[in-house]
Amino acid sequence: MELKNLRKHIHTLATLPDSDAEVVSCYLTLQAGDLTGRSAFDAQVRLLTQGVTGTARQDSEDALGRIQKFLATGLLPDARGIALFARAGAEPFFLPLQFRVPLPNWIAVDISPNIYHLVELKDTYHRYVVMISTEESVRILEVNLGAVTAELWKDRPELRKRVGREWTKNHYQNHRRDRTQKFVKEKIKILDKLMSAGGLAHLILAGNPRIAAQVAQQLPKHLAAKLIDTVPASGGAKASDIVQATISAFVQEEENESRRAAEDVIRAVRTGGLATVGAGPTLEALQESRVDKLVLAQGFKPAPGWQCTTCGIALVETTKPLKCSQCDAGEFRGLDVKEEMVRVAERDGCDIEVVQESDTLMAHGGVGCSLQYRSAAEYVTRA
Repeated sequence: MELKNLRKHIHTLATLPDSDAEVVSCYLTLQAGDLTGRSAFDAQVRLLTQGVTGTARQDSEDALGRIQKFLATGLLPDARGIALFARAGAEPFFLPLQFRVPLPNWIAVDISPNIYHLVELKDTYHRYVVMISTEESVRILEVNLGAVTAELWKDRPELRKRVGREWTKNHYQNHRRDRTQKFVKEKIKILDKLMSAGGLAHLILAGNPRIAAQVAQQLPKHLAAKLIDTVPASGGAKASDIVQATISAFVQEEENESRRAAEDVIRAVRTGGLATVGAGPTLEALQESRVDKLVLAQGFKPAPGWQCTTCGIALVETTKPLKCSQCDAGEFRGLDVKEEMVRVAERDGCDIEVVQESDTLMAHGGVGCSLQYRSAAEYVTRA
């Protein structure tokens, strides 16, 4: 699956209208195209229907039945992780998503789809370019969500046909002699065009260490800024193995970017800038559509959340409120604050960064955001 498709699916899930029936959200790890920990999964499924009666039980069983059927017949042999979303009732919904990277074994039932793990996947793996250079050839690959989704360019024998038509013989010979400085520059030009055309912002060089080093030294500033790492590989290494070796480097770079985003939020808070931290203030800013970028620590575990069933306002409180501050109604339902945050952020098109380790962010509640503008109350206070 490509990143652009995952983004569309996340938006669909984040904006899925509520229904009388609840949504089953299921994330699973696969191995060799089969489910790992099957007994534990079956035990979780049984727990979901315990104590549930009537129409709600029938809806849950119907949704789970559709998931079970897909697991029995629809798994791809190279899938390592799968996310399934199913709802029965008057407005049925079903969405299976398969990936070549693992996902946690996790299942839940709620009024809305649980999308946090998809958001984390999107932030962690993203997409990047791998340029593999050897003594004989050059390949430029696009990697999406941990898998090669496109071969953007390849130096291959068929290019001989272009001699005399598009290229001069001398041009072709220079193209083949990758030891020359001219050929290195030619590869960089091709790389630059492909990355620019595809809107690609991350690059990893791989293959012959000497040639990769030459490429790295001659990259123009705008491409050098996109270079994450250089991964050495022998001439006989398979492209798939080389790509697997680059994934850890890319994941580490993504983590570094997330940490920098967290540091930017904390710095802005400390200097009176446009940012806020903590579950309550962040949730409030999200509901008011004032957030530019949401930053969550992976270990973020907020206090219980509550949502008014009349006006929809959500808040973070240890105990269930007696009355809504917005409409004076007294009916609330429990709310997964973390899920609500990423749902609203995705619905509004905010950037989201998930940071694995940030002691500073955790010290400020584990979540924060940069803001587009201050709330009206803050302007009054500052005045």
